[in-house]
Amino acid sequence: MQGNRKKMNKMASLLMVGALVASTLIGCSQTNNEKNNPTPGAATPEAAAPTNEAVKEEAPLKLNIMLPIFKTNYPKDDSPVAAELEKRTNTDIHFEWVPNASYTDKFNITLASGKLPTIMYVPDVKSPSFVNAAKSGAFWELGSYLKDYPNLSGANPVILNNSSIDGKNYGIYRGRALGRNGVYYRKDWLDKVGLPVPETIDDFYNMLKAFKEQDPDNNGKADTYGMVLVKWTGQWSSGFDNIKLWFGAPNKWGDVDGSLVPDHLTAEYLEALKFMKKLYDEKLINQDFAIMDSAKWTDPLVNNQAGVIIDVVDGAARVDDKIHAALVAEGKDQPGVHFMDVFSGVKGPDGQLHTLPTSGFAGMLAVPKSAVKTEEELKRVLTFIDQINQPELQTMLGYGLEGTHHTVEEGSVVVSKDTVLMESEVEGLNQMLTFIPEDLVMKVKQTPLRLRQAELQKENESYIVANPAEPFISKVYTEKGAQLDNILNDARIKFIVGQLDEAGFNAALELWKKSGGNDLIKEMNELYAASK
Repeated sequence: MQGNRKKMNKMASLLMVGALVASTLIGCSQTNNEKNNPTPGAATPEAAAPTNEAVKEEAPLKLNIMLPIFKTNYPKDDSPVAAELEKRTNTDIHFEWVPNASYTDKFNITLASGKLPTIMYVPDVKSPSFVNAAKSGAFWELGSYLKDYPNLSGANPVILNNSSIDGKNYGIYRGRALGRNGVYYRKDWLDKVGLPVPETIDDFYNMLKAFKEQDPDNNGKADTYGMVLVKWTGQWSSGFDNIKLWFGAPNKWGDVDGSLVPDHLTAEYLEALKFMKKLYDEKLINQDFAIMDSAKWTDPLVNNQAGVIIDVVDGAARVDDKIHAALVAEGKDQPGVHFMDVFSGVKGPDGQLHTLPTSGFAGMLAVPKSAVKTEEELKRVLTFIDQINQPELQTMLGYGLEGTHHTVEEGSVVVSKDTVLMESEVEGLNQMLTFIPEDLVMKVKQTPLRLRQAELQKENESYIVANPAEPFISKVYTEKGAQLDNILNDARIKFIVGQLDEAGFNAALELWKKSGGNDLIKEMNELYAASK
């Protein structure tokens, strides 16, 4: 009897457990039905999405990512931030870092080789090499997929249009501020020579001249110059591109009496070149500007050799941080002092201020079909790109690990002053970020200089000179763009350094026209007319 009671109690317990499990399953089923089919008679819901545990069991996604690097040091595959990124995204990543100054060459060589990475940074979306490759089917068209991802679905339609090829998006743009360009300079130097912030082209020239001749670093030696120019992905930095606008030249293409004219065929462009030649002849700019590596171009400002750079104004705070780091190493830091400051630009002959806009993006991330062969693989790659735009991962890729590379004070990031640590473990990883949607990332602590930079970027939007041909894809340029660009780049450098006079420069422009330039002008005007 006692044994039977035990058996009965055991069976009763099992029945109770079974009932509990059944009721739990029914409850879950009802909950799912309520979520997926709120109306009576609706279709049976699809299977629930995989749980986090199921995702973790999936094999890590192998990624080979090709990115530019702006420093001589860079994060290795097994560095702490890279390892944490792999852990959080279930990936196995190899970074292929390429010096920014030679990235365009490496990009074209890689395209020609056919051995492409999983994700490839594209510096110039409208370059002939990329346009040809995209149109030939070498890259996935991603526009139709973006809506399926929480962050990527927030892409700006205007910027998507700007970064498209014939209305198709063969990559995901890397967003940036539209009014980002301007001038940053050594404020302590300007104070030392006793000049106000420049307002005109003559003022700007006088500042550069004073920086060369009036010993702004106070060391008693004639060892300084005015402004740094640099080679930038095969062309120039935005220095000259800004200066030509000051003189009234268009931004690449201008509308003259209803027709598109390329900037280099305008009188204002030539005046800007003459100004650059004057700066070169008087040694107010670095004499090696045509070959200087962009990885080192802020060094002259940090090392008290030069005082001005024309580029993205947020570079000012980065240079300021480096100056402080150098002073800390020498035991001479001045906490709370800003050595750098910024301004939009200067007024030209027409009395107006003109600034160079960005197109709203800085290159894009493209996915080659030779490396990602199926739609299923593509969706995993897009999931990764979407994941890294989550706020916490944006912060990690921008500033590293909290407690190691940065701290958080009053909701803001305070970055480590150990520049070697930051370069070897963090800097460059943010090249993967698309910043979609905008302003997700936690900001560094907002010093007065950083606040001024942000204000200036907004102010600049009132002064930008748009390129009316921005959305157009030219067949002529796709075929002959590299040759045409080489003719022009070679001629303007030779003019500045004195190897070509004005007649020689004009002869180079005639060669440009005969080599396909006239055909390009005709085609762009046809596209312009059609767009109206």
